[in-house]
Amino acid sequence: MTEKQMTKKGMELAKALYEAYKTQKPLQMADWTGVVTTDDEAYQVQDALMKQKGEKVGGYKVSLTSQETQDMFDSNEPLYGAQVESHFVKSGTALSLSKDLMDPLTEVELVFTAKEDLSATDSLEELAKKTTVAPGVEVPDCRFAEWFPSLNKYLVMSDAAVGGYVVYGEGKDTTDYSMDELANVSTELFHDDEKVGEGKSSEVLGNPLNSLQWLVKKLASQGKTLTKGQKVSSGTFLLPPHLTEGKWEATFNEGMPTVTVEVTK
Repeated sequence: MTEKQMTKKGMELAKALYEAYKTQKPLQMADWTGVVTTDDEAYQVQDALMKQKGEKVGGYKVSLTSQETQDMFDSNEPLYGAQVESHFVKSGTALSLSKDLMDPLTEVELVFTAKEDLSATDSLEELAKKTTVAPGVEVPDCRFAEWFPSLNKYLVMSDAAVGGYVVYGEGKDTTDYSMDELANVSTELFHDDEKVGEGKSSEVLGNPLNSLQWLVKKLASQGKTLTKGQKVSSGTFLLPPHLTEGKWEATFNEGMPTVTVEVTK
C-alpha cells in the first residue's frame, strides 16, 4: 500500500470515527483492522479526528501505563489520547449511558493540571512545581463494538486512546505531596456501595509523575506542547470494570477527596 493510499484510508477512518462519535453507532473492528499499522499513522488519524470535533483540546489521557496493560495491547510503551475540554468534568457529574457513552469502562487515576506550559526538559521535581494534582475517575469509551480488551493498539490510538470522560476532584499543588506519597496513593472503587476494585498509583509507571513526563516528551517529539490549563489523566491504578448504571465512588488516602459520578440509563 502506498503512502498516499494509506493517508486516504487513514482519513476515511478518521471520518468514520467522528461519525460514530456523533451518532453513537459503533464501528466493527474487522472493517478497519490493518488500515493503520504504525504509531505515527495512528496519531495522524487521531489528529484528524480531533480537528473534526471542532472543540478546544482540554488535555490528554495516558494509557498502557502498567506492564499488564501494555501486554494486553502488545505495546512496549504507553500511548496518549487528546481530549476535548467539555469532557473534563467535576466530581458529582451525572453521565448517561444512552446519551453520553457507548461502551464505557471505569478507571481510577491522578489528574494533573498545568499551571504553566510544560517542557520536555522538565525534571519530575520541575513538573511537580508547574502542576496541581487531583484524584479522578476516568471513563474510557470506544467507537468500536466489543472493543475491550481485543481492540489493537493502533485503533485504540486512532480513537483518541478510547477517550470518554475524565471526572476530577478538588486539586492541590503537586508539591504538597512528596514523591513517595505520589507513588503510594491508594484507592478503593465502589459501585452502589459495593467494593469492586482497589489499586495503587505505583501501578502507573512507578509514579504518575513519570507518566506526565512521558507525555510531555512524547508531545514534544511531535512538535506539540502541553500548555497552561490543560489537564492530564495519567493512567489507571487498576484493571477497569465496565461502567454500569448507579453510583460510582472512588476513595483515596493521602487526604485526597472522594470522587463520585452518577450513571443513569
